[in-house]
Amino acid sequence: MHDIKAIRDNPAVFVAGWSSRGVADAQAIVDQILALDIELRAAQTAGQDALAKRNAASKLIGAAMGKKDMAEADRLKAEVETLKGEISAQGQVEADKGKTLRDLLAAQQNLAADDAPDGDDEAGNVETTRWGAPRQTNLKTDHADLGEAMGLLDFEAAARMSGARFAVLKGGLARLERAIGQFMLDLQTTEHGYLEVNPPYLVRDEAMFGTGQLPKFFDDQFKAGDDHWLIPTAEVSLTNLVREQITPEEELPLRLTALTPCFRAEAGSAGRDTRGLIRQHQFHKVEMVSITTPDKSDEEHERMTTCAEAVLQKLELPYRRMLLCKGDMGFSAKKTFDLEVWLPSQDTYREISSISNCGDFQARRMDARFKRKEGKPEFVHTLNGSGLAVGRTLVAVMENYQDENGRIAVPAALLPYMGGLTHVG
Repeated sequence: MHDIKAIRDNPAVFVAGWSSRGVADAQAIVDQILALDIELRAAQTAGQDALAKRNAASKLIGAAMGKKDMAEADRLKAEVETLKGEISAQGQVEADKGKTLRDLLAAQQNLAADDAPDGDDEAGNVETTRWGAPRQTNLKTDHADLGEAMGLLDFEAAARMSGARFAVLKGGLARLERAIGQFMLDLQTTEHGYLEVNPPYLVRDEAMFGTGQLPKFFDDQFKAGDDHWLIPTAEVSLTNLVREQITPEEELPLRLTALTPCFRAEAGSAGRDTRGLIRQHQFHKVEMVSITTPDKSDEEHERMTTCAEAVLQKLELPYRRMLLCKGDMGFSAKKTFDLEVWLPSQDTYREISSISNCGDFQARRMDARFKRKEGKPEFVHTLNGSGLAVGRTLVAVMENYQDENGRIAVPAALLPYMGGLTHVG
């Protein structure tokens, strides 16, 4: 959510900022916002003026009646009634214009940070670092074929009960997925100082609005009944812990993490990754969220990214870090790093984590603020990132650790979680 005063004071910044993020009609949107703002403030002023006149006329009625000037009293009463109508009319204009303006502002994405590269799509993303070298091997069986050959990954059974983009994991493969999630959660809590949270998986409209899923991405979510949504990521639950709160500065940064199921309709991904575990309607993810002060958010963004990278390094999975261009970032983000893990079957790197600094964008939508010892409350900065997506990490482990016998070697970091198993399959 954007501050209307900031748009009023620097409209060109928003025209340029939204244009750089692929908004074709940015100038028209800014013009519409400013026009609504003028109409809203005019209605507010007219309503306040009418209220002041009504109050003044009401006081004069008593004085006129005290002088027995009934004609003047009647004239003032008629004026009060007229002013009441004016107050009501301007109040309705104010309500209508205010709602239209809020809805228009809520539909606009965040502005990109100055150091986010220009670009329209993923082709404009910039590789910043690379860790590990892809293994030199002829074993490049796709994870879906590998899992089905072991009899531990069943897409057909999942489709019979749930439809496409679901999977059933069995036996050692199910245990391996569970081990990955527990390993990630333990790493982020014991070594990186994140507080483990077990949050709700169902949230209300206000929570989805606060983190930016609503209203723009309505079709990408799963609604549960009239009043709740299944979370697409624990970012929603964790970030909303500070909604409508004023947090003392000394309690920041808040570093929170959760291992939860995630639910996504994937409405905009028709034809993409239709086979396998890459893009599912239901999956598990370890999410990291940080709540911090504006002067610390860039530093926190780098820290959070290294916390996600640590998972891949301990699992010895080759990856690269990408700085996303302005046209490829998410709605709420002002700067995003993607981590992409090496998948032998595709002979390329694929996204396994996105780590974003949202600045005060989500905080304004949630009214989440902090208080310094001196000064007025300010909006916090919010950050979120995957630490990591469990299903995609399972894919990477399966493909990078497959052996000549069609089995999967368990990475050393996961052995304590596997009850003595060294291989799956």
